[in-house]
Amino acid sequence: MDFRLTEDQRDLRAGVRELLAGRYGREALRASVASDGGPVVDRGLWRELGGAGFFALRLPESEGGVGLGLPEAVLVFEEAGRALLPGPLVATHLAAGVVPGAASGSAVVTAFDLGGPLVAYLGEADAVLGARGMPAGEPVRPVDPLTPLWRSSGALPAEDAEYAEYAEYPEYAGYREAGALLTAALQLGSALRTVELAVRYAGEREQFGQPIGGFQAVKHLCAEMLVRAEVARTAVYAAAVTGDAAEIAAAKLLADEAAVRGARDCLQVHGGMGFTWEADVHLHLKRAWVRAEQWCSAREAEELLAARLGAEAEQQGVAMG
Repeated sequence: MDFRLTEDQRDLRAGVRELLAGRYGREALRASVASDGGPVVDRGLWRELGGAGFFALRLPESEGGVGLGLPEAVLVFEEAGRALLPGPLVATHLAAGVVPGAASGSAVVTAFDLGGPLVAYLGEADAVLGARGMPAGEPVRPVDPLTPLWRSSGALPAEDAEYAEYAEYPEYAGYREAGALLTAALQLGSALRTVELAVRYAGEREQFGQPIGGFQAVKHLCAEMLVRAEVARTAVYAAAVTGDAAEIAAAKLLADEAAVRGARDCLQVHGGMGFTWEADVHLHLKRAWVRAEQWCSAREAEELLAARLGAEAEQQGVAMG
């Protein structure tokens, strides 16, 4: 199976990177962080993303969408992860064609994707995927300053991924798997970005008359970050092509590890500077912590993989018997 990107896919990724660089560069990121309790979701940018097809990417053209698939969506979300673009991107993307206004970006849709009563962006959302109406909630102190959290006091959706109201939309029957994969793509983008930040700083920061990148310990840290990110990239791209639930779970595990450990190693490369509020590294780490719990946590992924391996071992035993 050929996982190399086509020219159209490379152009798509480059176009999204250019759009985000122009509309949500570092100055916009830092302005969002400095908003101090203000709205995190930029409605203007949200509508612009909708106009560019970000949310309707996988909707059929007959329904006003772009008509592409998971491989292309993964590339788009990878770029959003690099930019640390805030907002319930995955939920709104999954809601396109289901929740009015989601595809165009005129509606912000969140989801119960943290495995409990916590809901991200509830105070700024127009709808909650899988919920009937808008549940009430109270804000709680978030880990990531750009991922506001609310504790819902309403009823949680059913644990079953296929809610009754989605039965007429068969393309969204497996939206939890798609949500996990797209979140893995966000983690992948963050992991690749922290590699770049670490390598750049290692080339600029000098100690004992030479760049710290010349020291073996720093070289090893950067090399290990790159390996984890590239392994995660391979897993995420492959899962996007196969759509297999177990491969998606494995991709999420690898991407979570690459994002969290990569951000920690990037902090170490930066030394004391990495722990300052002015550095962006801590934002990648905090976002990675939150995303690691969204749609498919490590425990859930491990249980799914163990069940798959157990079933395969049982089948082999029956075949040999």
